[in-house]
Amino acid sequence: MMRPLLPAAMVVLALPCAWAGDARTVVSLNGPWDIAEGKMDRPPATFDRRVPVPGLVDMATPPFESPGSTVSLAERQERKRPADPRREAFWYRRTFQLKGPVPEVARLKVHKARYGTKVLLNGKVVGEHAPNWTPGWFDVRPFLNGDGAPNELLIRVGASLAQVPAQVTEGWDFEKSRYIPGIFDSVELILSGTPHVVNVQTVPDVRNRAVRAVIELEGGATKPVKAVVREAKSGRIAGEASVEASAANRVELTIPIRDARLWTPEDPFLYELVVDTGGDTSRTRFGLRTFTTDPASGRAVLNGRPYFLRGSNVCIYRFFEDAARAGLPWDRDWVRKLHRRFKEMHWNSLRYCIGFPPELWYEIADEEGILIQDEFPIWYGGRLDGWPKEITQQHLAVEFTEWMRERWNHPCVVIWDAQNETTDDAVVAATLMAVRGLDLSNRPWDNGWGAPQKPGDISEAHPYRAGRKDFSLAIFAKETGVPNNGPGTGRRPFVDLGRPPYLINEYGWLWINRDGTLPTLTVDVYKRLLGETATVEQRRHYYARTLAAKTEFWRSKRLCAGVLHFCGLGYSRPDGQTSDHWLDVKELKLEPLFEKYVKDAFAPTGIMLDFWSDELPPGDKRDLSVVVINDLDEEWSGHVRFRLAHGAKVLAETTQPCQVAALGDKRLSFGLVVPDEPGRYTLEAALVRSGVPDVRSLRDFAVLTPQEREARRNLAEGRPVKASSVLALNGQTYRAEFAVDGQGDTRWSSEFSDPQWLAVDLGATQTISRVELHWEGAFGKAYSIQVSADGAQWKTVHTTTGGAGQTETIRFAPVQARWIRIHGTQRGTPYGYSIWEMGVYH
Repeated sequence: MMRPLLPAAMVVLALPCAWAGDARTVVSLNGPWDIAEGKMDRPPATFDRRVPVPGLVDMATPPFESPGSTVSLAERQERKRPADPRREAFWYRRTFQLKGPVPEVARLKVHKARYGTKVLLNGKVVGEHAPNWTPGWFDVRPFLNGDGAPNELLIRVGASLAQVPAQVTEGWDFEKSRYIPGIFDSVELILSGTPHVVNVQTVPDVRNRAVRAVIELEGGATKPVKAVVREAKSGRIAGEASVEASAANRVELTIPIRDARLWTPEDPFLYELVVDTGGDTSRTRFGLRTFTTDPASGRAVLNGRPYFLRGSNVCIYRFFEDAARAGLPWDRDWVRKLHRRFKEMHWNSLRYCIGFPPELWYEIADEEGILIQDEFPIWYGGRLDGWPKEITQQHLAVEFTEWMRERWNHPCVVIWDAQNETTDDAVVAATLMAVRGLDLSNRPWDNGWGAPQKPGDISEAHPYRAGRKDFSLAIFAKETGVPNNGPGTGRRPFVDLGRPPYLINEYGWLWINRDGTLPTLTVDVYKRLLGETATVEQRRHYYARTLAAKTEFWRSKRLCAGVLHFCGLGYSRPDGQTSDHWLDVKELKLEPLFEKYVKDAFAPTGIMLDFWSDELPPGDKRDLSVVVINDLDEEWSGHVRFRLAHGAKVLAETTQPCQVAALGDKRLSFGLVVPDEPGRYTLEAALVRSGVPDVRSLRDFAVLTPQEREARRNLAEGRPVKASSVLALNGQTYRAEFAVDGQGDTRWSSEFSDPQWLAVDLGATQTISRVELHWEGAFGKAYSIQVSADGAQWKTVHTTTGGAGQTETIRFAPVQARWIRIHGTQRGTPYGYSIWEMGVYH
């Protein structure tokens, strides 16, 4: 029985009977809805709040108390799905009237809703859709009232992760704390006659300047199916074709396109395909665009030409929990301005990271010209047994298929990204291989931290070098340009697919919150790099300049198909792990130093000063290399300027002419004479061309006094070392010398017991007053620093019972000693004592 409507909450939507003259009417049901909280098994008796659709339930008026799941740090590590303690579900309600009779086809489309969707119309259950990231389609015709009679539409969503069935992906993110439910994409009522067009897949044929249309029909075609291609903006007809009537539920046409224009980020030209069955008319936008990769070169190929990806990430589900979010993700003007700001940074591509934004984001990316790596919201981490056993290939294939069918006509979508940083990938790998043939455009796939599945599939890399305990730009002098932080072999036998196209879509690890505070992952990093007294401005300057240098390095090596930084949009909060670069996200005001330096680093014609030293000896003479890269499909010609500066004063300057072929690179050499005077100096290499701003690459270095050089020297590096025990586990030995080898990615670990110690022979008696311990996760809670003249008799100079791990700097009164050791008496974890690097200083 249909429950009585409440007049105060009733919203009447009068729908014209447009299908009588037009073959299809798509009615938006977006706007204010009634909403109430309650149980999963029954609708609430009353609706006492309003909420916008699309949006999230925390936008309701009056507000609900803390809607959704809040996940603690401990629960994140165990990947628990906590419940909302106050309610099981949220119920949305809207009423409307339909003028005229009910048409032959009436389908409700809920584009995206979390967590899960159940639809009731006029008191009758229409159906349910469990997935959270793909459209739910509902046949409402049997329940729909026509001829002006009232209709009451109810949509239920689960209130928290606890309502997500175990066999359905829940969008887990180890760095999220809030999971807020809601209908976060559009709701539409689609009315038509028959034959009804269920789906259209456009397959662009760039070589022949045509498009293949694969059309799925309900009920077969009783009349010829006609297809017309129009220019999306002008409406000008660019091609036509038809196919004879058929009882089949699938027909195909190929439509040649006159005066065809290709879709690229530089010229995002769009067409509209209009399919008319006589009873239904569908309209599909597309671009004449192909995207593949070349396994031989490891490069992306756009429309048959090599193309370098430059860009960033959008973590929309993290932004959903951001305090500044409000209704911005559903504000078309704001989303368009956001993408235009991205393009101002010279970014031609984005990864929509660990989750899909509302459909309007893809429409805008089509229109503005941004390539999208579309990442399914899966992140189950690096454990080899991390995959949820309840999610089988059959379950995941349902979600992947719905995802592909919804997205495959967008020219912006060029990479199907199956998951993020998930090593246990057997189910994902099998699923993507099972469904990839559905995409007739044959886009490449990215299997996150699982292995690529076919030649040409993406090898995703996250070379977070700043997380290393020995990080400085000096490490890039030894880097090859091949990122080594990314896919492994998962749980499956390794299959050698040759050289994969490397795509770096995360690097940096130097995040700063919008207000200048530090996220949890970089507190220790900045303490180690800049000290505890560094100002916000000093940190921002270091971040911008270092990120720019990293970007230049990875781009200039030309070994990656693309370089995408992390991240362009996410959250910003004191207890968060990462952040974006906005000072004012609503007004889209970027942090000025980031915009100034990183924008140059992503310039299509870019420059890298191939210099990575932190310091140089006075009077030193050397030749320095400058690399110029050209992402453009045309030759670049101009000049390269090389400068040495001390503050604002230019001490030396040289200029050379330079020409770089289309898609090419060139290396130039400049001489440098290091000043004798101690101090801080800046090197600049700049692209100079009349009428356009200079593009600069900058490096700082110091000329030190002998005393400063000695003070910086780690007395323990490379010295003989002894340990109470050494851990051997899973075929790997964590040797004692790893703690003093100067390499931030090797470590010593003791066995899992107390007490334990590590002792270093400095080789001669030294005056020491400071020790730095760079702990791995297994740290010492109670330990002493001890010194000795002979390695047998020890004197304690420091004791603590409150060790906190990460990087600890211990200062004590200067003392003379040849030996120094850390002596641990209580571990901070169930594991051993594990040290990346131990530094000993005067």
